[in-house]
Amino acid sequence: MHIWGYTLISVIVVSLISLIGVLTLAFKQETLKKVLLFFVCFAIGALFGDAFIHLIPESFSKLGTESLAVPIYILTGIMIFFLLEKAIRWRTCHKEYCEGHSKPFVVIILAGDTFHNFIDGMVIAASYLVDIHLGIATTIAVVLHEIPHEVGDFSALIHGGLPIKKALIFNFLSALAAIFGAIVTLMIGNISEGFKLALLPITAGGFIYLAGSDLLPELYAENGVVKSIIQFFCICLGIGMMALMVLVG
Repeated sequence: MHIWGYTLISVIVVSLISLIGVLTLAFKQETLKKVLLFFVCFAIGALFGDAFIHLIPESFSKLGTESLAVPIYILTGIMIFFLLEKAIRWRTCHKEYCEGHSKPFVVIILAGDTFHNFIDGMVIAASYLVDIHLGIATTIAVVLHEIPHEVGDFSALIHGGLPIKKALIFNFLSALAAIFGAIVTLMIGNISEGFKLALLPITAGGFIYLAGSDLLPELYAENGVVKSIIQFFCICLGIGMMALMVLVG
């Protein structure tokens, strides 16, 4: 029963991250951009670290080091998140102003985010079903990724024509899908061992895709030596945090 408690607390925290979009109204855009860049770097390290230090080794441990299942599931995760990201890219824009977006676009944003959050809930729950420490590590990685993601989505909803209050409410309701994803996974995972174990390498593949294809390119615009060193340090910090969790766990 404690697995349910850990999981539900984690997905509730992830859901509350959706409200962080209001910070776009409290800070100057330049200041907000610098802060978010730190979280992007940290998230890259956390996602890579969780995938390579926690999820993949645990997958080989459970499914066998000689099994082809793990690499196939990892590749499956990459392709699933690629398709999801294509859908998100099709319906959203993370620039300050997105020309031509209107109310129908807002509906597509919320629909895509709902599915994305549902998957977040699934991967968090699947990690807790295997190990508490693995669940905590995965939750941290998801939270760090969701912070810049939710700020971008909130901005897109505002530019899509929603009032601030409605944008916050609808974004939060969309985020609650993580709770349903977690509940579904906990129920199925307790019945099917294969489903639970398959989600681990699939999640690893998804995290590798998100960190390498979605987040890393956002850092390429900053070419200064000092900024590049800071970015590298923050990425290493995220990886180090995941490694530290193994040592203290």
